[in-house]
Amino acid sequence: MLRWRGSSCWQAKAPAPHSYSKMGQAPSPANLLIFATALLFALTLTAQSTNELRFCLRADPKTFNPLLVEDENSEAVLYLTGGVLIRLNRYTQELEGELATKWKVSENGRRIDFDLRPNVLFSDGTPFTCEDVAFTVRQLMDPAVHSPQADAFRSASGPTEAKCTGPSSVMARFPAPVASLAARFDQVGIISARSAHKESAVLGPFTVAEYKPGTSLLLRRNPNYWKHDSNSKQLPYLDSIHLDIQQNRELELLRFRRAELDIVNKLDPEMYDRLTAEMPRTVVDAGPSLDWELVFFNQVSTAPLPDYKRRWFRSDEFRRALSDAINREDICRVVYRGHARPAAGPVSVSNRFWLNAALKPPAYSVNAAEARLELDGFHRSGDALLDRDGHKVEFSMITNAGNKLHERTLALIQQDLAKLGIQLNIVVLDFPSLIERISRSFNYESVLMAFTNVDLDPSDQMNIWLSSGANHQWNPNQKAPETPWEAEIDKLMLAQAASPDMKQRKAYFDKVQQIVAEKAPMLFLVNPNALSAVSTNLKNVTPALLRPQIYWNIERLSIGTKYVSQR
Repeated sequence: MLRWRGSSCWQAKAPAPHSYSKMGQAPSPANLLIFATALLFALTLTAQSTNELRFCLRADPKTFNPLLVEDENSEAVLYLTGGVLIRLNRYTQELEGELATKWKVSENGRRIDFDLRPNVLFSDGTPFTCEDVAFTVRQLMDPAVHSPQADAFRSASGPTEAKCTGPSSVMARFPAPVASLAARFDQVGIISARSAHKESAVLGPFTVAEYKPGTSLLLRRNPNYWKHDSNSKQLPYLDSIHLDIQQNRELELLRFRRAELDIVNKLDPEMYDRLTAEMPRTVVDAGPSLDWELVFFNQVSTAPLPDYKRRWFRSDEFRRALSDAINREDICRVVYRGHARPAAGPVSVSNRFWLNAALKPPAYSVNAAEARLELDGFHRSGDALLDRDGHKVEFSMITNAGNKLHERTLALIQQDLAKLGIQLNIVVLDFPSLIERISRSFNYESVLMAFTNVDLDPSDQMNIWLSSGANHQWNPNQKAPETPWEAEIDKLMLAQAASPDMKQRKAYFDKVQQIVAEKAPMLFLVNPNALSAVSTNLKNVTPALLRPQIYWNIERLSIGTKYVSQR
Protein backbone atom coordinates (compact mmCIF):
# COMPACT_ATOMS: atom_id res chain seq x y z
CA MET A 1 0.00 0.00 0.00
CA LEU A 2 1.32 3.45 -0.92
CA ARG A 3 1.78 5.70 2.09
CA TRP A 4 2.00 9.45 1.98
CA ARG A 5 4.86 10.52 4.24
CA GLY A 6 4.49 14.29 4.09
CA SER A 7 6.45 17.03 2.44
CA SER A 8 9.81 15.69 3.57
CA CYS A 9 9.42 12.54 1.49
CA TRP A 10 8.86 11.67 -2.12
CA GLN A 11 5.87 9.84 -3.50
CA ALA A 12 6.37 7.45 -6.40
CA LYS A 13 4.06 8.09 -9.34
CA ALA A 14 3.54 6.08 -12.48
CA PRO A 15 4.88 7.92 -15.51
CA ALA A 16 2.38 9.39 -17.96
CA PRO A 17 1.81 7.36 -21.17
CA HIS A 18 3.72 8.48 -24.25
CA SER A 19 1.81 10.97 -26.45
CA TYR A 20 1.07 10.10 -30.06
CA SER A 21 0.79 12.29 -33.14
CA LYS A 22 -2.49 10.85 -34.37
CA MET A 23 -5.76 10.72 -32.45
CA GLY A 24 -6.77 7.14 -31.66
CA GLN A 25 -3.46 5.65 -32.75
CA ALA A 26 -2.76 2.48 -30.78
CA PRO A 27 0.56 2.31 -28.97
CA SER A 28 3.18 0.14 -30.60
CA PRO A 29 4.45 -3.05 -28.88
CA ALA A 30 7.73 -1.24 -28.20
CA ASN A 31 5.91 1.62 -26.52
CA LEU A 32 3.82 -0.82 -24.52
CA LEU A 33 7.01 -2.52 -23.33
CA ILE A 34 8.54 0.84 -22.34
CA PHE A 35 5.39 1.80 -20.44
CA ALA A 36 5.10 -1.57 -18.71
CA THR A 37 8.74 -1.47 -17.66
CA ALA A 38 8.41 2.08 -16.31
CA LEU A 39 5.22 1.19 -14.46
CA LEU A 40 6.85 -1.88 -12.91
CA PHE A 41 9.81 0.25 -11.80
CA ALA A 42 7.49 2.83 -10.25
CA LEU A 43 5.53 0.14 -8.42
CA THR A 44 8.77 -1.37 -7.16
CA LEU A 45 9.82 2.00 -5.76
CA THR A 46 6.38 2.38 -4.22
CA ALA A 47 6.64 -1.02 -2.54
CA GLN A 48 10.05 -0.14 -1.20
CA SER A 49 8.87 3.17 0.18
CA THR A 50 6.11 1.45 2.18
CA ASN A 51 8.71 -0.74 3.89
CA GLU A 52 10.51 2.19 5.48
CA LEU A 53 10.23 2.79 9.21
CA ARG A 54 10.08 6.42 10.26
CA PHE A 55 10.61 7.96 13.66
CA CYS A 56 12.46 10.87 15.26
CA LEU A 57 15.64 11.55 17.12
CA ARG A 58 15.48 14.49 19.51
CA ALA A 59 18.90 15.84 18.49
CA ASP A 60 21.82 15.08 16.21
CA PRO A 61 23.95 12.09 17.17
CA LYS A 62 27.25 13.29 18.64
CA THR A 63 29.24 10.46 17.05
CA PHE A 64 29.01 7.46 14.73
CA ASN A 65 32.01 5.82 16.39
CA PRO A 66 30.56 2.94 18.43
CA LEU A 67 33.29 3.24 21.06
CA LEU A 68 32.59 6.91 21.79
CA VAL A 69 28.83 6.79 22.31
CA GLU A 70 27.60 8.59 25.44
CA ASP A 71 24.38 10.36 24.37
CA GLU A 72 20.91 8.93 23.75
CA ASN A 73 20.79 9.75 20.03
CA SER A 74 24.16 8.20 19.22
CA GLU A 75 23.09 5.20 21.29
CA ALA A 76 20.00 4.77 19.10
CA VAL A 77 22.14 4.77 15.95
CA LEU A 78 24.57 2.29 17.52
CA TYR A 79 21.71 -0.07 18.37
CA LEU A 80 20.42 0.03 14.79
CA THR A 81 23.78 -0.30 13.05
CA GLY A 82 26.29 -1.86 15.44
CA GLY A 83 27.06 -5.54 15.64
CA VAL A 84 27.78 -6.93 19.11
CA LEU A 85 29.16 -10.23 20.35
CA ILE A 86 26.43 -10.71 22.95
CA ARG A 87 23.03 -9.05 23.17
CA LEU A 88 20.89 -8.57 26.26
CA ASN A 89 17.39 -9.44 25.05
CA ARG A 90 15.33 -6.43 26.12
CA TYR A 91 12.18 -8.56 26.46
CA THR A 92 13.42 -11.68 28.29
CA GLN A 93 16.35 -9.85 29.97
CA GLU A 94 18.57 -12.82 29.09
CA LEU A 95 21.88 -12.85 27.22
CA GLU A 96 21.89 -14.18 23.68
CA GLY A 97 24.74 -14.90 21.28
CA GLU A 98 25.08 -12.58 18.31
CA LEU A 99 28.46 -12.44 16.59
CA ALA A 100 29.64 -14.90 19.23
CA THR A 101 28.03 -18.32 19.11
CA LYS A 102 29.47 -19.30 22.50
CA TRP A 103 31.40 -17.64 25.29
CA LYS A 104 33.05 -18.70 28.52
CA VAL A 105 34.02 -16.53 31.48
CA SER A 106 36.95 -17.80 33.54
CA GLU A 107 39.69 -16.75 35.97
CA ASN A 108 37.09 -15.53 38.43
CA GLY A 109 35.70 -13.03 35.91
CA ARG A 110 38.96 -11.71 34.48
CA ARG A 111 38.92 -13.59 31.19
CA ILE A 112 36.32 -14.23 28.52
CA ASP A 113 36.69 -16.48 25.47
CA PHE A 114 34.46 -16.22 22.41
CA ASP A 115 33.69 -18.64 19.58
CA LEU A 116 32.79 -16.44 16.62
CA ARG A 117 30.10 -16.88 14.02
CA PRO A 118 31.65 -17.98 10.68
CA ASN A 119 31.19 -16.44 7.24
CA VAL A 120 30.10 -13.01 8.48
CA LEU A 121 30.86 -9.88 6.46
CA PHE A 122 30.91 -6.22 7.37
CA SER A 123 28.49 -4.03 5.43
CA ASP A 124 31.23 -3.11 2.95
CA GLY A 125 32.12 -6.76 2.30
CA THR A 126 35.18 -6.95 4.55
CA PRO A 127 35.31 -10.36 6.31
CA PHE A 128 34.67 -10.41 10.05
CA THR A 129 37.51 -12.15 11.90
CA CYS A 130 38.91 -12.66 15.37
CA GLU A 131 41.33 -9.79 14.67
CA ASP A 132 38.39 -7.38 14.56
CA VAL A 133 37.30 -8.42 18.05
CA ALA A 134 40.83 -8.19 19.46
CA PHE A 135 41.30 -4.79 17.78
CA THR A 136 37.98 -3.52 19.17
CA VAL A 137 38.83 -4.57 22.73
CA ARG A 138 42.27 -2.96 22.53
CA GLN A 139 40.74 0.28 21.21
CA LEU A 140 38.01 0.15 23.83
CA MET A 141 40.48 -0.09 26.70
CA ASP A 142 43.06 2.35 25.30
CA PRO A 143 43.11 5.32 27.72
CA ALA A 144 43.85 7.65 24.81
CA VAL A 145 40.51 6.77 23.17
CA HIS A 146 38.44 7.83 26.23
CA SER A 147 35.66 5.35 25.50
CA PRO A 148 32.70 5.84 27.89
CA GLN A 149 31.90 2.11 27.59
CA ALA A 150 35.36 1.21 28.91
CA ASP A 151 34.52 2.36 32.45
CA ALA A 152 32.32 -0.70 32.96
CA PHE A 153 35.37 -2.93 32.34
CA ARG A 154 37.82 -0.99 34.55
CA SER A 155 37.76 -2.75 37.90
CA ALA A 156 41.50 -2.13 38.34
CA SER A 157 44.37 -0.38 36.61
CA GLY A 158 46.67 -2.26 34.30
CA PRO A 159 46.85 -3.49 30.72
CA THR A 160 44.15 -5.50 28.93
CA GLU A 161 45.13 -8.43 26.75
CA ALA A 162 43.13 -9.33 23.63
CA LYS A 163 44.25 -11.86 21.01
CA CYS A 164 43.08 -14.56 18.62
CA THR A 165 43.23 -18.08 20.04
CA GLY A 166 42.23 -19.76 16.79
CA PRO A 167 40.84 -18.93 13.33
CA SER A 168 37.40 -18.19 14.78
CA SER A 169 38.08 -17.72 18.48
CA VAL A 170 39.36 -14.84 20.57
CA MET A 171 40.06 -14.06 24.19
CA ALA A 172 40.15 -10.93 26.32
CA ARG A 173 41.80 -10.75 29.74
CA PHE A 174 41.33 -7.77 32.04
CA PRO A 175 43.59 -6.63 34.89
CA ALA A 176 41.05 -7.74 37.52
CA PRO A 177 37.69 -9.53 37.62
CA VAL A 178 34.84 -7.67 35.92
CA ALA A 179 31.32 -8.20 37.24
CA SER A 180 28.81 -9.54 34.70
CA LEU A 181 31.63 -9.56 32.18
CA ALA A 182 29.65 -11.14 29.35
CA ALA A 183 26.78 -8.65 29.72
CA ARG A 184 29.21 -5.72 29.34
CA PHE A 185 29.67 -6.62 25.66
CA ASP A 186 26.05 -5.72 24.86
CA GLN A 187 27.22 -2.10 24.57
CA VAL A 188 30.40 -2.75 22.54
CA GLY A 189 29.95 -2.33 18.79
CA ILE A 190 32.61 -4.30 16.89
CA ILE A 191 34.73 -2.23 14.50
CA SER A 192 36.84 -3.50 11.62
CA ALA A 193 40.59 -3.73 11.98
CA ARG A 194 41.10 -3.66 8.19
CA SER A 195 38.27 -1.86 6.42
CA ALA A 196 39.14 1.42 4.75
CA HIS A 197 35.68 2.67 5.73
CA LYS A 198 36.52 2.48 9.47
CA GLU A 199 33.44 2.85 11.68
CA SER A 200 31.06 3.19 8.71
CA ALA A 201 31.67 -0.52 8.02
CA VAL A 202 29.17 -2.15 10.39
CA LEU A 203 27.86 -5.57 11.37
CA GLY A 204 24.36 -4.57 12.47
CA PRO A 205 21.09 -4.74 10.51
CA PHE A 206 21.36 -1.24 9.03
CA THR A 207 24.03 1.12 7.71
CA VAL A 208 24.19 4.91 7.65
CA ALA A 209 23.32 5.90 4.08
CA GLU A 210 22.84 9.66 4.40
CA TYR A 211 23.21 12.22 7.16
CA LYS A 212 21.90 15.79 6.97
CA PRO A 213 22.91 17.51 10.23
CA GLY A 214 19.96 19.09 11.97
CA THR A 215 17.52 17.50 9.53
CA SER A 216 17.58 13.73 9.08
CA LEU A 217 19.47 10.47 9.08
CA LEU A 218 18.75 7.70 6.58
CA LEU A 219 19.66 4.10 7.33
CA ARG A 220 19.48 1.31 4.74
CA ARG A 221 19.39 -2.42 5.32
CA ASN A 222 22.79 -4.03 5.53
CA PRO A 223 22.99 -6.33 2.46
CA ASN A 224 25.52 -8.51 4.32
CA TYR A 225 23.61 -8.88 7.58
CA TRP A 226 24.07 -12.42 8.87
CA LYS A 227 20.69 -13.10 10.49
CA HIS A 228 17.85 -15.08 8.86
CA ASP A 229 14.37 -15.92 10.10
CA SER A 230 12.99 -19.44 10.52
CA ASN A 231 12.03 -19.48 6.83
CA SER A 232 15.61 -18.63 5.77
CA LYS A 233 14.53 -15.09 4.85
CA GLN A 234 17.44 -12.68 5.29
CA LEU A 235 16.84 -10.04 7.92
CA PRO A 236 16.07 -7.23 8.46
CA TYR A 237 12.57 -7.15 7.00
CA LEU A 238 12.63 -3.37 6.65
CA ASP A 239 14.37 -1.79 3.67
CA SER A 240 15.25 1.45 5.41
CA ILE A 241 14.78 3.64 8.48
CA HIS A 242 14.29 7.38 8.15
CA LEU A 243 15.18 9.26 11.33
CA ASP A 244 14.04 12.86 11.39
CA ILE A 245 15.95 15.09 13.80
CA GLN A 246 13.02 16.77 15.49
CA GLN A 247 13.10 18.48 18.87
CA ASN A 248 9.50 19.73 18.71
CA ARG A 249 7.45 16.98 20.32
CA GLU A 250 4.11 18.54 19.35
CA LEU A 251 5.13 18.35 15.71
CA GLU A 252 6.31 14.78 16.26
CA LEU A 253 2.89 13.82 17.65
CA LEU A 254 1.07 15.61 14.84
CA ARG A 255 3.10 13.69 12.27
CA PHE A 256 2.35 10.41 14.05
CA ARG A 257 -1.37 11.18 13.90
CA ARG A 258 -1.03 11.81 10.16
CA ALA A 259 0.72 8.43 9.74
CA GLU A 260 3.94 10.18 8.68
CA LEU A 261 5.75 8.51 11.59
CA ASP A 262 5.45 4.90 12.75
CA ILE A 263 6.87 5.20 16.27
CA VAL A 264 7.13 7.71 19.05
CA ASN A 265 9.52 5.70 21.20
CA LYS A 266 9.40 8.12 24.13
CA LEU A 267 6.04 9.78 24.60
CA ASP A 268 5.32 12.66 26.95
CA PRO A 269 2.54 11.95 29.50
CA GLU A 270 0.25 14.67 28.16
CA MET A 271 0.62 13.33 24.65
CA TYR A 272 0.06 9.80 25.92
CA ASP A 273 -3.25 10.83 27.49
CA ARG A 274 -4.34 12.66 24.33
CA LEU A 275 -3.53 9.65 22.16
CA THR A 276 -5.28 7.35 24.62
CA ALA A 277 -8.48 9.32 24.01
CA GLU A 278 -8.04 9.57 20.23
CA MET A 279 -6.13 6.42 19.16
CA PRO A 280 -6.23 3.98 22.09
CA ARG A 281 -4.82 1.06 20.09
CA THR A 282 -1.55 2.89 19.46
CA VAL A 283 -0.38 3.64 23.05
CA VAL A 284 1.89 1.55 25.27
CA ASP A 285 2.65 2.11 28.99
CA ALA A 286 5.32 -0.39 30.07
CA GLY A 287 5.50 0.94 33.66
CA PRO A 288 8.32 2.78 35.49
CA SER A 289 11.42 2.99 33.35
CA LEU A 290 15.03 2.73 34.49
CA ASP A 291 15.59 6.40 33.55
CA TRP A 292 16.39 9.18 36.00
CA GLU A 293 15.11 12.73 36.26
CA LEU A 294 17.49 14.49 38.62
CA VAL A 295 19.09 17.68 39.87
CA PHE A 296 22.74 18.22 40.72
CA PHE A 297 24.91 21.16 41.77
CA ASN A 298 28.28 22.36 40.50
CA GLN A 299 31.00 21.27 42.94
CA VAL A 300 33.98 21.63 40.57
CA SER A 301 36.83 23.44 42.34
CA THR A 302 37.89 25.31 39.18
CA ALA A 303 34.37 26.36 38.15
CA PRO A 304 33.74 30.10 37.69
CA LEU A 305 31.59 30.35 40.84
CA PRO A 306 31.79 32.63 43.88
CA ASP A 307 33.36 30.74 46.78
CA TYR A 308 30.28 31.16 48.95
CA LYS A 309 28.07 29.46 46.37
CA ARG A 310 30.54 26.61 46.01
CA ARG A 311 30.33 26.19 49.81
CA TRP A 312 26.53 25.89 49.53
CA PHE A 313 26.71 23.28 46.84
CA ARG A 314 29.38 21.28 48.69
CA SER A 315 27.30 21.20 51.87
CA ASP A 316 25.57 17.85 52.50
CA GLU A 317 22.93 19.53 54.65
CA PHE A 318 22.18 22.15 51.99
CA ARG A 319 21.66 19.53 49.28
CA ARG A 320 19.56 17.29 51.53
CA ALA A 321 17.48 20.27 52.65
CA LEU A 322 16.63 21.10 49.05
CA SER A 323 15.79 17.46 48.43
CA ASP A 324 13.40 17.49 51.41
CA ALA A 325 11.78 20.67 50.07
CA ILE A 326 10.95 19.23 46.62
CA ASN A 327 7.49 17.65 46.42
CA ARG A 328 8.08 14.59 44.22
CA GLU A 329 4.45 13.47 44.45
CA ASP A 330 3.42 16.81 42.94
CA ILE A 331 5.89 16.32 40.08
CA CYS A 332 4.42 12.86 39.38
CA ARG A 333 0.84 14.11 39.56
CA VAL A 334 1.09 17.52 37.88
CA VAL A 335 3.94 17.12 35.39
CA TYR A 336 3.70 13.41 34.57
CA ARG A 337 -0.08 13.00 35.01
CA GLY A 338 0.47 9.95 37.19
CA HIS A 339 2.81 8.27 34.68
CA ALA A 340 5.87 8.35 36.97
CA ARG A 341 7.05 7.20 40.39
CA PRO A 342 9.01 9.17 43.00
CA ALA A 343 12.64 8.04 42.96
CA ALA A 344 14.54 6.88 46.02
CA GLY A 345 17.92 6.82 44.28
CA PRO A 346 19.78 5.52 41.25
CA VAL A 347 17.79 2.27 40.95
CA SER A 348 14.21 2.22 39.66
CA VAL A 349 11.52 0.15 41.37
CA SER A 350 11.39 -1.85 38.13
CA ASN A 351 14.95 -3.08 38.72
CA ARG A 352 13.88 -5.49 41.43
CA PHE A 353 17.13 -7.29 42.14
CA TRP A 354 19.40 -4.25 42.49
CA LEU A 355 16.94 -1.96 44.30
CA ASN A 356 17.82 -1.23 47.93
CA ALA A 357 14.30 -1.77 49.25
CA ALA A 358 15.19 -0.19 52.60
CA LEU A 359 15.43 3.22 50.94
CA LYS A 360 12.35 5.31 50.29
CA PRO A 361 11.94 8.54 48.30
CA PRO A 362 12.61 11.59 50.50
CA ALA A 363 9.40 12.69 52.17
CA TYR A 364 8.31 16.22 51.30
CA SER A 365 8.79 18.38 54.40
CA VAL A 366 9.43 22.11 54.53
CA ASN A 367 10.03 21.84 58.30
CA ALA A 368 12.72 19.18 57.84
CA ALA A 369 14.36 21.29 55.15
CA GLU A 370 14.40 24.40 57.37
CA ALA A 371 15.90 22.41 60.24
CA ARG A 372 18.76 21.15 58.05
CA LEU A 373 19.47 24.67 56.78
CA GLU A 374 19.59 26.04 60.33
CA LEU A 375 22.16 23.37 61.26
CA ASP A 376 24.32 24.66 58.41
CA GLY A 377 24.13 28.32 59.48
CA PHE A 378 21.38 29.54 57.12
CA HIS A 379 18.68 31.86 58.46
CA ARG A 380 15.66 33.79 57.25
CA SER A 381 15.55 37.55 56.82
CA GLY A 382 12.06 38.48 55.79
CA ASP A 383 11.21 36.53 52.64
CA ALA A 384 14.84 35.71 51.84
CA LEU A 385 17.17 32.97 53.03
CA LEU A 386 20.69 34.11 53.95
CA ASP A 387 23.84 32.08 54.60
CA ARG A 388 26.04 32.50 57.69
CA ASP A 389 27.90 35.39 56.01
CA GLY A 390 24.75 37.24 54.97
CA HIS A 391 24.69 36.25 51.30
CA LYS A 392 21.21 35.89 49.85
CA VAL A 393 20.58 32.32 48.65
CA GLU A 394 19.90 32.78 44.98
CA PHE A 395 21.12 30.58 42.15
CA SER A 396 20.19 29.44 38.67
CA MET A 397 19.16 26.02 37.41
CA ILE A 398 19.66 25.18 33.74
CA THR A 399 17.79 22.66 31.63
CA ASN A 400 17.40 21.84 27.95
CA ALA A 401 15.17 24.09 25.86
CA GLY A 402 12.05 22.61 24.31
CA ASN A 403 11.53 20.05 27.08
CA LYS A 404 8.13 20.93 28.54
CA LEU A 405 8.42 18.32 31.27
CA HIS A 406 11.63 19.90 32.53
CA GLU A 407 10.22 23.40 32.29
CA ARG A 408 7.12 22.41 34.29
CA THR A 409 9.23 20.51 36.82
CA LEU A 410 11.44 23.55 37.28
CA ALA A 411 8.40 25.74 37.86
CA LEU A 412 7.30 23.44 40.70
CA ILE A 413 10.81 23.29 42.17
CA GLN A 414 10.98 27.09 41.98
CA GLN A 415 7.74 27.30 44.01
CA ASP A 416 8.93 24.69 46.52
CA LEU A 417 12.28 26.43 47.15
CA ALA A 418 10.58 29.80 47.46
CA LYS A 419 8.93 28.46 50.64
CA LEU A 420 12.43 28.29 52.11
CA GLY A 421 13.25 31.83 50.97
CA ILE A 422 15.44 30.62 48.11
CA GLN A 423 15.27 32.45 44.79
CA LEU A 424 15.71 29.97 41.93
CA ASN A 425 16.29 31.45 38.48
CA ILE A 426 15.35 29.20 35.57
CA VAL A 427 17.59 29.16 32.48
CA VAL A 428 16.88 27.09 29.36
CA LEU A 429 19.67 26.27 26.91
CA ASP A 430 19.92 24.30 23.72
CA PHE A 431 21.16 20.80 24.47
CA PRO A 432 24.71 21.17 23.03
CA SER A 433 25.22 24.33 25.11
CA LEU A 434 23.98 22.55 28.23
CA ILE A 435 26.39 19.64 27.67
CA GLU A 436 29.26 22.07 27.05
CA ARG A 437 28.60 23.79 30.36
CA ILE A 438 28.31 20.70 32.54
CA SER A 439 31.20 18.77 30.96
CA ARG A 440 33.75 21.33 29.71
CA SER A 441 33.45 24.96 30.83
CA PHE A 442 31.60 24.15 34.11
CA ASN A 443 29.94 27.53 33.82
CA TYR A 444 26.70 26.66 35.60
CA GLU A 445 25.30 26.52 39.15
CA SER A 446 22.78 23.68 39.08
CA VAL A 447 21.02 21.62 36.45
CA LEU A 448 17.89 19.56 35.92
CA MET A 449 18.35 16.84 33.35
CA ALA A 450 17.47 13.28 32.44
CA PHE A 451 19.73 10.24 32.34
CA THR A 452 18.82 7.23 30.27
CA ASN A 453 19.67 3.85 31.75
CA VAL A 454 20.21 0.96 29.36
CA ASP A 455 21.27 -1.81 31.69
CA LEU A 456 19.98 -3.40 34.88
CA ASP A 457 23.48 -3.98 36.24
CA PRO A 458 25.15 -1.20 38.28
CA SER A 459 28.47 -1.78 36.52
CA ASP A 460 26.92 0.19 33.69
CA GLN A 461 26.96 3.18 36.06
CA MET A 462 30.71 3.05 36.77
CA ASN A 463 31.34 6.26 34.83
CA ILE A 464 28.77 8.03 37.06
CA TRP A 465 29.94 6.86 40.49
CA LEU A 466 33.72 6.62 40.13
CA SER A 467 35.21 9.97 41.15
CA SER A 468 37.56 9.75 38.15
CA GLY A 469 34.65 9.28 35.74
CA ALA A 470 33.81 11.81 33.05
CA ASN A 471 30.11 11.47 33.97
CA HIS A 472 30.64 11.91 37.72
CA GLN A 473 28.66 14.99 36.92
CA TRP A 474 28.79 17.15 40.04
CA ASN A 475 32.62 17.00 40.08
CA PRO A 476 34.02 14.91 37.21
CA ASN A 477 37.52 13.66 36.36
CA GLN A 478 38.95 13.90 39.87
CA LYS A 479 42.58 12.83 40.09
CA ALA A 480 41.86 11.57 43.60
CA PRO A 481 38.56 11.52 45.51
CA GLU A 482 37.97 14.94 47.05
CA THR A 483 35.71 13.66 49.85
CA PRO A 484 35.87 10.56 52.07
CA TRP A 485 32.42 9.41 50.96
CA GLU A 486 33.40 9.59 47.27
CA ALA A 487 36.47 7.49 48.12
CA GLU A 488 34.17 4.99 49.84
CA ILE A 489 31.90 4.81 46.78
CA ASP A 490 34.97 4.27 44.58
CA LYS A 491 36.01 1.35 46.78
CA LEU A 492 32.53 -0.18 46.84
CA MET A 493 31.96 0.18 43.10
CA LEU A 494 35.30 -1.44 42.30
CA ALA A 495 34.58 -4.21 44.80
CA GLN A 496 31.17 -5.00 43.36
CA ALA A 497 32.60 -4.97 39.85
CA ALA A 498 35.30 -7.45 40.86
CA SER A 499 33.16 -9.91 42.82
CA PRO A 500 31.74 -13.04 41.12
CA ASP A 501 29.21 -13.44 43.97
CA MET A 502 25.92 -11.75 43.09
CA LYS A 503 24.79 -11.54 46.72
CA GLN A 504 28.04 -9.85 47.68
CA ARG A 505 27.76 -7.47 44.74
CA LYS A 506 24.22 -6.62 45.84
CA ALA A 507 25.46 -5.85 49.37
CA TYR A 508 28.17 -3.54 48.01
CA PHE A 509 25.76 -1.65 45.77
CA ASP A 510 23.12 -1.43 48.51
CA LYS A 511 25.76 0.47 50.51
CA VAL A 512 26.47 2.75 47.53
CA GLN A 513 22.76 3.57 47.33
CA GLN A 514 22.74 4.28 51.08
CA ILE A 515 25.67 6.71 50.79
CA VAL A 516 24.05 8.45 47.82
CA ALA A 517 20.85 8.87 49.87
CA GLU A 518 22.79 10.32 52.82
CA LYS A 519 25.08 12.65 50.85
CA ALA A 520 22.67 13.60 48.04
CA PRO A 521 25.24 14.46 45.33
CA MET A 522 22.33 14.10 42.95
CA LEU A 523 18.69 14.70 43.86
CA PHE A 524 16.78 11.86 42.24
CA LEU A 525 13.27 13.11 41.52
CA VAL A 526 11.20 10.58 39.57
CA ASN A 527 11.38 7.52 37.35
CA PRO A 528 9.11 8.31 34.38
CA ASN A 529 7.00 5.51 32.96
CA ALA A 530 8.08 4.08 29.60
CA LEU A 531 5.37 5.55 27.34
CA SER A 532 5.32 4.92 23.60
CA ALA A 533 3.13 5.13 20.54
CA VAL A 534 3.21 2.55 17.75
CA SER A 535 1.40 2.51 14.43
CA THR A 536 -1.01 -0.41 14.09
CA ASN A 537 0.62 -0.97 10.69
CA LEU A 538 3.91 -1.96 12.33
CA LYS A 539 4.12 -5.71 12.89
CA ASN A 540 6.11 -7.93 15.26
CA VAL A 541 6.16 -5.27 17.98
CA THR A 542 6.79 -6.66 21.48
CA PRO A 543 7.21 -3.70 23.88
CA ALA A 544 9.94 -4.13 26.51
CA LEU A 545 10.89 -2.24 29.64
CA LEU A 546 14.53 -1.78 28.67
CA ARG A 547 15.61 0.70 26.00
CA PRO A 548 14.89 0.78 23.14
CA GLN A 549 11.46 -0.36 24.26
CA ILE A 550 9.70 -0.55 20.89
CA TYR A 551 12.42 -1.34 18.37
CA TRP A 552 14.66 -3.61 20.42
CA ASN A 553 13.95 -6.38 17.84
CA ILE A 554 14.43 -3.99 14.92
CA GLU A 555 15.54 -6.65 12.44
CA ARG A 556 12.13 -8.37 12.72
CA LEU A 557 9.86 -5.31 12.55
CA SER A 558 7.82 -5.06 9.37
CA ILE A 559 5.39 -2.62 7.81
CA GLY A 560 2.02 -4.16 6.94
CA THR A 561 1.44 -7.90 7.06
CA LYS A 562 4.20 -9.21 4.82
CA TYR A 563 6.21 -10.87 7.57
CA VAL A 564 5.06 -12.07 10.98
CA SER A 565 7.90 -13.29 13.20
CA GLN A 566 8.08 -12.32 16.86
CA ARG A 567 11.65 -13.39 17.67
